[in-house]
Parts: sequence; structure tokens; C-alpha cells
Amino acid sequence: MSERLQQLSGAGVSIWLDDLSRTRLESGDLARLIEDSAVTGVTTNPTIFANAISAANDYDSAVAELGASGADVDSAIEALTTTDVAEAARLFRPVFESTDGEDGRVSIEVAPPLAHDAEGTVASAKALWERVGEPNAMIKIPATEEGLRAISETIAAGISVNVTLVFSLTRYRNVVEAFLQGLEKARAAGHDLSTIRSVASVFVSRVDSEIDSRLDAVEDPKAAELKGKAGIANCVLAHEIHSQLFTSERFRVLELAGARPQRLLWASTGVKNPDYSDTMYVTGLVAPNTVNTMPEPTLEAFADHGEVTGQITSEHYRAADEVFDALARLGIDYADVMTVLEEQGLEKFDVSWTELQVTIRTALDRS
Repeated sequence: MSERLQQLSGAGVSIWLDDLSRTRLESGDLARLIEDSAVTGVTTNPTIFANAISAANDYDSAVAELGASGADVDSAIEALTTTDVAEAARLFRPVFESTDGEDGRVSIEVAPPLAHDAEGTVASAKALWERVGEPNAMIKIPATEEGLRAISETIAAGISVNVTLVFSLTRYRNVVEAFLQGLEKARAAGHDLSTIRSVASVFVSRVDSEIDSRLDAVEDPKAAELKGKAGIANCVLAHEIHSQLFTSERFRVLELAGARPQRLLWASTGVKNPDYSDTMYVTGLVAPNTVNTMPEPTLEAFADHGEVTGQITSEHYRAADEVFDALARLGIDYADVMTVLEEQGLEKFDVSWTELQVTIRTALDRS
């Protein structure tokens, strides 16, 4: 195993892979990453499955069977994706058991068209949970305003949730509130709180991409000094909020009933600006009991030359505050940035979902 990845894992960071495909499963590649690269979980999204299904012929026979059975496009997508997630979950079962359910998790997302439909999201989450049928699955729900209600109700039903597309700190506070409300409802319903796990996926590189583009339009020499700093600063301040909310008396009551804290997960950690270090969103976000979900190039880069130089501390909180104070002085509207990022994130998944539907419809027509 890479010594650098061992150091990262030893610092308390769970390393998850942001990718899944039938090719990875059938070739043994995912098993190798578990064994050799300290990978302890997998996240997926509509874009990942769209790429996987359109790029390989590993799904041809399964699609042909679905076509022969008369499956429609959406039911075929659900069958293909839940099959992959269930197989991956079984592969990660030893990790799940050895970490008492903390890791060994495999996430699958509700369909993007449900992003503003709370009731539809809850129904889909329950259906996906049942269809995957593995205790180490996580259902991904976007942190839209409607999604917050769905997150609470899904947790209340005893289902583990990966909250995705978290950008703003205000929305992150709302996510924690939804999680706590869900746990309180789950306890009232008699669920074992120790079996319900959750992560809040705070996106990193997209924040820098949006804010950097706005800084490029600012005619002030100080603007250049702030480029590439907002993404990590935003996550650091989310970590501060986490440290406050999960040491509260309210959570302590739930903890005594078996609840575990919702972990922060750093998402979108592939660096988009080639001028930046390709491991900056890993090295800059080391903290115990967090998750970093990486695309494979980022995983390989860290294994090759990444460094664990320290952990997030209260000193980092103050420095992160200063970053956003400086951005505000330059006219960067934080609230507007975060609104734009959420809209873009939802739009990208909608586009991927449509592409996936077209791919499957074409394959079903051929079968």
C-alpha cells in the first residue's frame, strides 16, 4: 500500500473513490484499490453512471435481458445502477464490518428530476434502499430546500443518507438540522440509531472555479492573491460548524441513544486549474473523522507525491474567515456564488441523466 495513502488514512481521513462501473467490478480493479490504496468506500452520481454505461460494452447483455423483459428506460437504469451498487457493497462488506459501519459505504443518488420534489425523493430513497438491499448502502439526496425535508424523512425511516451538493455554510447548517430532526424521529419510531449513518458532501473545487472567475474580473491586485483559497476556506468553516453542532447537548442526547455524528465529506476534490497542485484539496483538508472522495487521478497523484502536512485547527478557522472577509471587500457576493453553484450542480446532473436515458433507450431499442 502507498505509504502516503497510509499516512492520510492514519490521520483519520477515510479515502473513498468517486467512481464505479461494472468494468471496475468485473476486472478486480475495485478490489485492488481496496487492498492497495486504502479505499474504504465509493460514491456515484448520474454523471459517473452515464459515462460508465456509454463507454463500455459490459452492460450489453444486461440491457438485452431488460429489453426482452419489456423494461422501460427508467426501470432499466435503476436495475443497472442498483446491481452495480449492490455488488460493490458486498465487496466492501468486510470494511463495513471492521469499522463498525463507519466505512465500507457505497452511495447511489436519487434521480435528478426529483431535486425539488420532497415526497418523490423520499419514495425513491426507500425504493433504492430496498432494491440495493445491503446495509452499507447510502442514498444520495441533494441539499436543495426540498431535499432538506426529504433528508429528514429518509433518516427517520432508518436509511443512511449521503447529502450531496452542499455549497454554502448556511445550507450546511440546515443539513445538520435535517439530520438531527431525522434522528429524533427515528428514535421516536424505535429505530436503532447506531445503524443510521450519514455524510454531508461539501463541494470544493467548484467553489474555487466560480470565485476565481469572478476575481479575474476585479481590477485590484489583491484579487490574484485570493485565487484558489475559497474552496478550502469554505470547507474549513464547515468543519468549525461541525465541531460546534456535534458537541451540543442536543446531539449528546442522541449519542447516548446510539447515534453517530454525521461526517463531513469533501467532494469535487479533483483540481480543475492546472496551475494548482493536483493534491491541494486533499492536503489542505486533513481532519480526523472526515471523508475525502477522490476521482482516481487525484488518488493516484496523492499516492505518488501527496503530503500530510497537518490537520485543520482553530487557527485555520480564523484564516478562513479572513479569506471571505477579503473576498467581500472586493465585491464577491458569497450568497450569489453559492446559489449559482447549486443551480449549476443540479443542471449538470440533469444533463447527465438525460444522456443516460438516451443511451439506455438506444440500447433497449437495439435489443
